[in-house]
Amino acid sequence: MRETVTFPWDDLDAVISFRGIGKTVGDVDLFETLSKAVLRSNEVVFEYKKLGGVRHEGRRVQPYHLGCVENQWYLFGFDLARKQLRTFALPRMRKAQATALKFKRPADFTIASHLGGAFGVFTGAGKYRIRIRFDAFAAQLVGERQWHASQKIRSLGKNGDDGIELSLELGCLEEVKRWVLSWGGHAHVVEPKALAEQVKAAARAILEG
Repeated sequence: MRETVTFPWDDLDAVISFRGIGKTVGDVDLFETLSKAVLRSNEVVFEYKKLGGVRHEGRRVQPYHLGCVENQWYLFGFDLARKQLRTFALPRMRKAQATALKFKRPADFTIASHLGGAFGVFTGAGKYRIRIRFDAFAAQLVGERQWHASQKIRSLGKNGDDGIELSLELGCLEEVKRWVLSWGGHAHVVEPKALAEQVKAAARAILEG
């Protein structure tokens, strides 16, 4: 647009809003430290408590990307001690500092390719063809959204009266397992068998717990 456009922010706030479930409390200083390190290609050091861990551990990382996935901020970077590309949740970090050491991000790295086989942020080396059937109640809710770039949706019955079948290609089952469980009896895993067994085991544990 060639001309300057202005509008009262209060007017926009009154008609448009965003709401998320399970939002994390943001640490502005931490985010600023990491975002500057990503932009300037500076290595960072911090203490990190991994999922399921009992204590924080020191990490030295070349930060490639900051991303917000499902209302959670993550740092994607190369862990120098472990010699691997890792994903770090910001709420599990503390004492983050940017160092003076520079690095060169790989030219072939893109967040899209890195998370291509992930349902959320969990990546894996597997190659799973997933088929999940949803009843008529869930069919419209599932069909209204793009869950993954690989997804294909097939109607079941006449005009989709019997629901839909969602197909995905993923590298990891953990996050899609939790997603299937969130639909309760409205979802049925057709394949792979490993996913169906994991969903059954988790549902059984819920009932027995």
